[in-house]
Amino acid sequence: MKQEEMVLMRIFVGESDRYQNQPLYEALVELFRVEGIAGTTVIKGAMGYGRKNEVHSDRFLRLSSDLPVVVEVVDCEEKINAVLPLIEGMFRGGLITLEKARVINFHKDN
Repeated sequence: MKQEEMVLMRIFVGESDRYQNQPLYEALVELFRVEGIAGTTVIKGAMGYGRKNEVHSDRFLRLSSDLPVVVEVVDCEEKINAVLPLIEGMFRGGLITLEKARVINFHKDN
């Protein structure tokens, strides 16, 4: 077991947000992969609202075309800071949070 201090970055976007003809969350994951970020996960939400207070949900009769999506990224502070300017140019609006995280890695040898 290995423990280290890292940064958890959460990027809040909508499912319909796009970047260069693809979903924004997919473009972000590809960017992070290319930049060598340690880990990224996309979480699609069932319900949420943002700055405009417009609720997006999969529960209404009409299916929302803009469900909330959170892209979680974990790496050292230096790498997170290095990708922030790249992210800024990819979307028109959204929210990014940063927090310190104690990361515990379990490795099992096969």
